[in-house]
Amino acid sequence: MTQEDTHRPAGPFPLTGHIQRMLQRVRAFDRRHPLAWDGLLTTFWVLFAVLDVSTGGWRSVALAPDVPGPLVLTMSVAFSAPLLWRRGHPLAVLLFMAPFSLVNVWTGAVIQAAFLQEIVVFHIALRQPVRTLAWSGAVVLAPLVIGAGRFPDNWDRLLVPHLYAFAFAALVGIVVRTRKDYTEALVDRANRLELERDQQAQLAAAAERTRIAREMHDIIGHNLSVITGLADGGAYAAAKNPERAAQALDAIGTTSRQALAELRRLLGVLRDHPDRADRTPQPTLDDLDDLIEVVRRAGLPVNLHRRGTPPTVPPTPGRQLTVYRVVQEALTNTLKHALPDETLEADVMLTYRPTGLEVLITDNGGTPRPTEEPPDGTGQGIRGMRERASLYDGTLEAGRPSTAAGWQVRLRLPLEDSPS
Repeated sequence: MTQEDTHRPAGPFPLTGHIQRMLQRVRAFDRRHPLAWDGLLTTFWVLFAVLDVSTGGWRSVALAPDVPGPLVLTMSVAFSAPLLWRRGHPLAVLLFMAPFSLVNVWTGAVIQAAFLQEIVVFHIALRQPVRTLAWSGAVVLAPLVIGAGRFPDNWDRLLVPHLYAFAFAALVGIVVRTRKDYTEALVDRANRLELERDQQAQLAAAAERTRIAREMHDIIGHNLSVITGLADGGAYAAAKNPERAAQALDAIGTTSRQALAELRRLLGVLRDHPDRADRTPQPTLDDLDDLIEVVRRAGLPVNLHRRGTPPTVPPTPGRQLTVYRVVQEALTNTLKHALPDETLEADVMLTYRPTGLEVLITDNGGTPRPTEEPPDGTGQGIRGMRERASLYDGTLEAGRPSTAAGWQVRLRLPLEDSPS
């Protein structure tokens, strides 16, 4: 054996592969043309049985060779012709053959066509319950037992071959049935897995669409609110302080460029070549100061306070992004719902606790803000914040403070995921 033969992958023997391909072709033909196959098989066995009678071959094993030829021919056709209905009505076919089986052994003809009963037994084992198979055994063996009583010296020649043939046919039918059931179970499991895979893909796509919508809402809503505030302030300052108006226009340009950059990064990931997309990191807690500064330039004084000791291991990027987006959304809502003559102020309190983060955003605005989604389902603000918090087992509360005027949003996030 050469080294090449040693590393050659093992495969089926050529003969085995040829047999398997032949069987597959036979099964395919049987599925496409069952009636033609049944007719072909029945014709073959009828011709075989008639040939056995016409040549006198049955006399070589007969116990009584003087049985009339017409009777032997009738029994041969009775054992072979009903095979045409063996699949649809196997038990009825077997019951039809039973009287001829009794005549066969009683007369001592013992023709070989009697073994065709085992083909019917095979189909009973293949499709019928086990109880039916047991009854078929009684139908096949009862005439043989009677014949063994008539020819006691030859009971073994009458009974044993048919007993072995019945056991073999039943065993083959059970094996084929088991394999068929196993194959159908595998196909069903594969279909269910494929269905589950498609469902998971749809759920993942829906979750991704929700995430993208939430991100775009945060980016566009916040930056447009800031730009609107800057534009209103610039228009007011243009008549009295042109220098402040120029600063407002400069801030509008800076905010617009930041919004465009964030949108390009988000949309770049959705293109056909995500490897070419901008991989700029998402905002973190360190970017809160820059966010506060942008809001201040829009005309909303904001104070940022930090309490507690930051954990040794920083919170996960997803948690940091959640805190950033909640602060961004809360301050944006303050800008959007501000009355023209209101003097607004806002506070952001970031508290580090041993097991979590807490963020409290408050303002002194007097305009009510909805805590639930509008009836038409177009709102995204409060719902988006709650969805972000729930991703990390957090909670978010939004409403009027109990002790003062204004509005507050409180976010609580654990530092670790809860065990499932």
